[in-house]
Amino acid sequence: MKIRNLHISKNIEFYTPSYSISLELPFVSNGISAGFPSPADDFLDINIDLNKHLIKNPSTTFYGKVRGNSMIDAGIHDGDLLIIDKSLEPTNNKIAICFIDGEFTVKRIKIEKDIIWLIAENKDYKPIKVTKDNDFIIWGVVINVIKYL
Repeated sequence: MKIRNLHISKNIEFYTPSYSISLELPFVSNGISAGFPSPADDFLDINIDLNKHLIKNPSTTFYGKVRGNSMIDAGIHDGDLLIIDKSLEPTNNKIAICFIDGEFTVKRIKIEKDIIWLIAENKDYKPIKVTKDNDFIIWGVVINVIKYL
């Protein structure tokens, strides 16, 4: 999966995916046991292309590398790679990439009648109340997180 750098902000580093190369990797189709081990297949005859599996809307999908730890309780850590779809409707409780007052941030959005809150998933961070005085847009919805363990 080839990635080109698009934009760097203080909190998120953005990239555009390249779809010119197909990378099919072996796929264990029977599932991997998290309990007792099951007999291994003698060979893997099914492949998966992660671009096709993880990205449903290629023209509106971007990658973003997380900087910081405000979302650790949602399983999103510093250095994780987010897959962001700009075509999806931002709905209540979704994790989204937001642009507020000149900076990008990843937060859970809470939509009330006349208020939008940006909620961190880390008790050390306070919610951000978005008001009419803020320069604010919801830039895209996070659909996947890719991480090293």
